[in-house]
Amino acid sequence: MERVDVVVIGAGVVGLAVARALAQRAREVLILEAAERFGSGVSSRNSEVIHAGIYYPRGSLKARLCVAGREALYAFCREHGVPHSRCGKLIVASNGNQLAELGRIRTAALANGVELSSLGRPDTLALEPGLRCAAALHSPLTGIIDAHAYMLALLGQAESRGALLACDSAVTAVALQADGFLIAVNGAPASLHSRALVNSAGLSAPRVARLMEGFPTERVPTAYLAKGSYFTLAGRAPFGRLIYPLPEPGGLGVHLTLDLAGRARFGPDVEWVGELDYSVDVKRAAAFYGAIRSWWPALPDGALEPAYSGIRPKITGPGEPAADFRIDGQAAHGVPGLVQLFGIESPGLTSSLAIAGHVADLLA
Repeated sequence: MERVDVVVIGAGVVGLAVARALAQRAREVLILEAAERFGSGVSSRNSEVIHAGIYYPRGSLKARLCVAGREALYAFCREHGVPHSRCGKLIVASNGNQLAELGRIRTAALANGVELSSLGRPDTLALEPGLRCAAALHSPLTGIIDAHAYMLALLGQAESRGALLACDSAVTAVALQADGFLIAVNGAPASLHSRALVNSAGLSAPRVARLMEGFPTERVPTAYLAKGSYFTLAGRAPFGRLIYPLPEPGGLGVHLTLDLAGRARFGPDVEWVGELDYSVDVKRAAAFYGAIRSWWPALPDGALEPAYSGIRPKITGPGEPAADFRIDGQAAHGVPGLVQLFGIESPGLTSSLAIAGHVADLLA
């Protein structure tokens, strides 16, 4: 029987951040990742945006952890040389009918401690002349990051404190015991014992929780999959900031983000799916053209090229209010030494260091 202090299931950005935080507190950490490499799921299929903390309900985990995580992330990037840019973003009301919603967004942001500048049409166009808009909000705290470089840095920091990563290691059974957890990997008989366990399996977190013999099933949320496709722009973007329309059900609308080389990509849209499928349907570009031209009418025909897709790990379905992060420790489910992370979608990357500190505190 192999024994370890803490097992972290999942080597995405949050799992790696959790492993680093625990290792820095002198915990012995083993990270189990089902895929052949770390960060190949949700963490590698997003917009790579550092969010300011604008949209989330006051007092929610998303609001608190995003704001705290944002500042911690910028500091981490500076300290460890992770490529990033605090480029800012504009949230655009494309017509007068959307001005009231723009005001509600600013009020929500201020409640979270996030200052946004209100810009009229002339001031907005002075920043980004290509826009069609009635007004906008400017977020100077929003940025972009090289997510892979960030995960490499997290893993390096964790490993420097003794953490170990095992890829191609799918957890297939967990038995709750009085002194911890008995874990089976890749269908073999259970041969790994841990005193503490963190389920940070992203899209698979609810499924992993249901593998746990003795865990109360009523504490496991239903998993919903919201696919988002991205299209890239042929040619250089005419914008120097991220451009967001008003949010839509399930996401933040088809927005423009930039990579660190200045290339533009649009997305993600929202498509509720029943299984994992990362193909990009070129027919979805038609809806992208319409959405983008509501705020950038000069988008040329044929300028969008299929890029990639991601799937959000939702715990509420179509037509339901967006859920907060679920970070369930013993107080939530009654199992000592266990933390379950459900619904860690956006702003999970931005919040990752703050989430990690919260999990480490729960296991202290």
